[in-house]
Amino acid sequence: MTALEKATGDVVFKFEPFVLHVLCQELQDAQLLHSVAIDSGFRNSGITVGRGGKIMMAVRSTHCLEVPLSHKGKLMVSEEYIEFLIHVANRKMEEN
Repeated sequence: MTALEKATGDVVFKFEPFVLHVLCQELQDAQLLHSVAIDSGFRNSGITVGRGGKIMMAVRSTHCLEVPLSHKGKLMVSEEYIEFLIHVANRKMEEN
């Protein structure tokens, strides 16, 4: 809270979800991993094939959180709300 009160710009509370990148030898390996990831709840997962033929499978969670807390140095939320956000972010971390 002390740091927030001293902030002069915009402050954002941000929680970024789990991401796992897996380099796959064959496209069918990436497709199998993708199916498992989607079925396990990692709905933002995807396959990328690079110019050199690299096949990359990204397992991504949907557990993101991004909330503005202050604008131009003015705190826009209460301390109680910040504590709530921390609780939510910690739950998301456990789910990750």
